[in-house]
Amino acid sequence: MGQGRILVVDDEAHIRSTVNMVLTKAGYDVVEAEDGEKAIQTIKSGDNPLMVDMILCDMQMPKIDGVGAIAHFLSQFPSVPIVVMTGHPDVQAATKLMKQGVMDYLVKPIEKEKLLAVAEEAVNKHVLFKNHFRA
Repeated sequence: MGQGRILVVDDEAHIRSTVNMVLTKAGYDVVEAEDGEKAIQTIKSGDNPLMVDMILCDMQMPKIDGVGAIAHFLSQFPSVPIVVMTGHPDVQAATKLMKQGVMDYLVKPIEKEKLLAVAEEAVNKHVLFKNHFRA
């Protein structure tokens, strides 16, 4: 699996592609979803959910938006770090999401170095959590 597996959720194909390329070059396994509904379907496929070490989620998407998808992820996969990425920053929304358990809030366009630093921190946090409960 390399560095870890990251689910990238964004309705803009060029954003997903760019983020995928940056993360893949850094050694991460990347899974993409074009909206919250597809992300939820992807991560909970049957009795064997897709195991991810981080979820990177846009806020404004069709079908199930970021708020709905994040609420689902927080309730079903509370140990998986969630990072929001948005082109429409909102301090109140960011504060509310962070209080609910979102790890970080990134504003597009995201600097490559910032994306990689957040991914490393989130994946390491999740790997430490998983290893703690295996011991």
